[in-house]
Amino acid sequence: MRPLIIEDSPRGAPGSAGSSGDDGAPATGTVALVDDRLGQAVLMRRRHRRVPPPESSFAGFRFPREVIVLSVRWYLRYGLSYRDVEELLAERGIEVDHVTVYRWVQRFTPLLIDAARPCRHAPGDRWFVDETYVKVAGRWRYVYRAIDQFGQVIDVLVSEKRDLSAARRFFTSALRHGTAPTEVTTDRAPAYSRVLDELLPAACHAMKKYANNPIETDHGRLKARLRPMRGLKRLQSARVISAGHAFIQNIRRGHYELGVEEPTTPQVMGCR
Repeated sequence: MRPLIIEDSPRGAPGSAGSSGDDGAPATGTVALVDDRLGQAVLMRRRHRRVPPPESSFAGFRFPREVIVLSVRWYLRYGLSYRDVEELLAERGIEVDHVTVYRWVQRFTPLLIDAARPCRHAPGDRWFVDETYVKVAGRWRYVYRAIDQFGQVIDVLVSEKRDLSAARRFFTSALRHGTAPTEVTTDRAPAYSRVLDELLPAACHAMKKYANNPIETDHGRLKARLRPMRGLKRLQSARVISAGHAFIQNIRRGHYELGVEEPTTPQVMGCR
């Protein structure tokens, strides 16, 4: 290795560190080498900086995530009000206000649905489609729902109107969950025929009498859940609760492969 030689020359003299040569180019010396090494060290520190892990969706909440998920499940599964969930938690020594339970349901229901979506079974090839009615802020709104021959709720859509646009949006969203069906059973609403001819021209469209009884019977479970609520105030709440109720029904019916023995993580998507 070639030794480093430092010349003891006055500042500004030719050949000294920090001075310029006759041609105007900066001279090289100890100061220049030190500056280069310091610059490389700064770049290396920036390059190897560790990226922090993503923040948990439960961060900032005072209660454990097990309490939050259990409260959301109770509310979506059983015909309970927010005050009923508050009372059940109080019996177990957990003081929670019913408004907090409402916020948990609105915030975490879509997150839990998205987290479990990769574990969901593919829908069957026979669909039963129908719409029902719910009252939101004193007005009747329409809930489009579809199930397959195995009882799996494929999709739910809450709409302000019952028209061609709403039917098209519902089928477009439902087709994202798997393969296209070979048979679709509906009532005699004209919008269904037009949408099916547009989106599913190869599917058989059945409109026989009593053929749509499976989906009409399944509407009753949603109505039983909404009945203790004494009406909904916001359209967004109707959408969250309708989708969450379908999610819990699919879990009960075995349409999800959830790994209960896998290690959990602080994130919602890690909860199985």
